[in-house]
Order: sequence, then C-alpha cells, then structure tokens
Amino acid sequence: MSVSPTEERNPHTVYIDQLPTIDMLRLINAEDRKVAPAVAAVLPSLAEAVELAVAALRSGRRMHYFGAGTSGRMAVLDAAELHPTFGVGHDQVVAHIAGGPSALRDAAEGAEDDEDLGAAAAAGVGPGDVALGATASGSTPFVGGALRAARAGGASTVLVSANPGAPLAPLADVLIAVDTGPEAITGSTRMKAGTAQKLVLNALSTAVMVRLGRTYSNLMTDMVASNSKLRGRQVRMLAQATGLPMQACTTALSDAGGESKVALVALLAQTPVAQARRVLERTGGVVHAALDELRHS
Repeated sequence: MSVSPTEERNPHTVYIDQLPTIDMLRLINAEDRKVAPAVAAVLPSLAEAVELAVAALRSGRRMHYFGAGTSGRMAVLDAAELHPTFGVGHDQVVAHIAGGPSALRDAAEGAEDDEDLGAAAAAGVGPGDVALGATASGSTPFVGGALRAARAGGASTVLVSANPGAPLAPLADVLIAVDTGPEAITGSTRMKAGTAQKLVLNALSTAVMVRLGRTYSNLMTDMVASNSKLRGRQVRMLAQATGLPMQACTTALSDAGGESKVALVALLAQTPVAQARRVLERTGGVVHAALDELRHS
C-alpha cells in the first residue's frame, strides 16, 4: 500500500525541536510558502470543478462536500460562509463531515474509516448534483463511500487531495491533487494540506458564485445583511459601485426593501425599483445582463 506524501518525513524540519522559536517559525513559514504554488499547478482541474458546480446550481441541483477531520472541517466552514456572503440557500451547498456536527469540535477518527457511513451521508445525492470529496491522503473510506454512492446516484464527482497518487482518484470525474509534500510535523495534515484544502475550496466556491452572478465587479451583491456591520457594508458597496453619496445609497436600499442588487440596478440604470426587480428576475439576477437589457429597452 502506497503512503501519502503527507505521511513522509520532511528532511527540512528534522531538527525543528532544537531550534530557537523564531527559527522554528521561519521553518514552518518556509513550508507554508510552498502551498500557493502547489495550488496554482492544479488550477486547470479546479476550473473543471467550477464548471460542474455552476451547471449543477444553475439547473437547481446541489453541491455536496464530504470530508473527515481537518478536510471535513474546512468543507463545513466553506459551505457555512456561502449563505451570509452570497445569499446561497442552506440546501444548495451542503457539507457532510464524518462523525456529524460534534466532529467539528471533537476528533472522530473512527467515523472516517466507515465507508458505509459515507455512503449513507450521500443517500440524498442525485442526478445533476456535484459531490466533492476532501481528503488529504486521498484514501479516506468515508469519502470513498460517499463518492461511490454519489456516482451511482448519477452525480458528478470531484476529489480534492494532497496526494497526487490518491487511491480514490478512480471515483472522481475531476481530480484536484495539490502536491504539498511532507508536513513540517510528519502527518499533521492540518498544516500545509489543510491550508491547501482551504485555498482550493475558497477559490472553488468563490468562482462559482461569481459565475452565477452573485457579485458585481468584485463587490458582494447578495450578502445577507443580518447585522448593522453588514447593512453598512451594503451601503458602502452601493457607493463604491455607483460613486453616489452614502445618503442616496441608503435611501435606494430602503426603497428596494434591503435588496442591495435591486438598489444597485435601480441606481446604475436610473430606473424605478420595481422595474429593476423585474429585469433582474428575467436575467437570472445577473447585474450586467440586467443593465444591458435596460440600456437596449
């Protein structure tokens, strides 16, 4: 049985326990700097995964994350932040972690070895969905069970791993294998492998949201403004996008019932809120498409 690169001993950190603190930190930082280039090397595969997810969500289907340990926690974190940031429904991007919600706080290593548990977690995955498995070693049975069941159910499958030779690769339509190499502390995949998982998932979900029209330029247009900080961010976004005074943006946001995308189109096109809302509905909520229609109407 082949060993994942994350389980190999790192020759650069053999004497880490004998170094002064600052040198120890420099050594860890030097290893961390290898992660972004490793992610850059797999961007073509990541782009394929983005297109699969965009197609699924556009057609009303879902994207599911499956993971265990650090990888599972990264998946839960990424999925949880999509609702407040981009207004995505909680049932559109769903994260499943081996051991359930309690595994976010307490390790549940036994659950990750249960392939049947992974298959059960994927029971609701169907045709047109995307199932993404996240596992540093690329061999976690829970993830394997989930991907196998998802594929049998007609879903597209993606595997995110830190092992280019991931044993579960045959279960994936798209393999995103980020070669982060041995960890600074042997086998501690919460380090480089975990950082790579976060970078990949953040990039994936952000690119999907941009492609779905949930931003205008680099501004969030669908955020859920559940507190005063986020309501202030909505107004600033409108001011940044339009160049108009804050008070005018505050008034427009109020007229739009707190829907920043509707207020944005109304301000940019100088059109009534009701018309802005109707055009956005016709154009799938994409601001540029709504503005184009208004310009030519």
